[in-house]
Amino acid sequence: MSDRITIIGAGAWGSALAKLTQINGYEPTIWSRNCGEDLPDTIIDRVAIIAAVSMSGVRAVIAQLEGSIESHQIIVTATKGLDAQTNLTPAQLWKNSFPDNPIVVLSGPNLSLEIKQGLPAATVVASDNADAATKIQEIFSSPKFRVYTNDDPVGVEIAGTVKNAIAIAAGTCDGLQLGNNAKSALLTRGLAEIIRIGQYWGGKPETFYGLSGLGDLLTTCNSPLSRNYQVGYGLAQGKTLTEVLADLQGTAEGINTTKVLIQIADRNQIYMPIVVLVDRLLQGQITAPEAIIALMSRDRKSEY
Repeated sequence: MSDRITIIGAGAWGSALAKLTQINGYEPTIWSRNCGEDLPDTIIDRVAIIAAVSMSGVRAVIAQLEGSIESHQIIVTATKGLDAQTNLTPAQLWKNSFPDNPIVVLSGPNLSLEIKQGLPAATVVASDNADAATKIQEIFSSPKFRVYTNDDPVGVEIAGTVKNAIAIAAGTCDGLQLGNNAKSALLTRGLAEIIRIGQYWGGKPETFYGLSGLGDLLTTCNSPLSRNYQVGYGLAQGKTLTEVLADLQGTAEGINTTKVLIQIADRNQIYMPIVVLVDRLLQGQITAPEAIIALMSRDRKSEY
């Protein structure tokens, strides 16, 4: 098997992943819509195909690769989001189109800018195929990037996806300067919502306390480098969502994720009060201060 891989997506995340693979001597080919090459040509004789595109681009990429991927090639999804049309996760979309291929989910507390700067970090690679997860662990592991394997790809993927909605709330909290007490309460109750919907999806409870759950939540909700955090922070400053997005570099997946989560939560009666208020805030139905008042004035209840 070759030591070459293909990374789909030339943004900050795709570039960071490419840099990590080079440390171990792998030869990454980075493909983007504007590179001038046909995508199927770039995956020939590749040990792994790593998709680092935004959620809106996943189905288009899959369509281009229909009939081109060999069954032994490992497909790695590094996208955090939910498909607005089907409500499926990226891994589910890939698996539907390539049922014979091993699918690996890569997710964790990974800010691309810090990784490109060579700062230490850790992540999780999860798959139903242990050999595929181990191979991707080998490709990415280095003294500055610790990679753990996991056998709960659904839990890992949902944890990394849902936390983007909570990150918008966290940015709002900081934008309103509500303090550490409020922020800690928000993150703790946000984690409860992640676990609630994650278990509905079939994720294992322990996954949500690991790197792809609590770890990713803490990073995304506390860093101005997070685009989802920036959205919430901007809304708290009184900007409209249109104004916030005009200044944003890249895609804030939490916006679309929130819309899909609301549909799923409503349909299955899953209690997600923070996500509901984030959705109303994004739609301009309430202001950031009104969202906080609504959150704090809910009925009294037991913590568990």
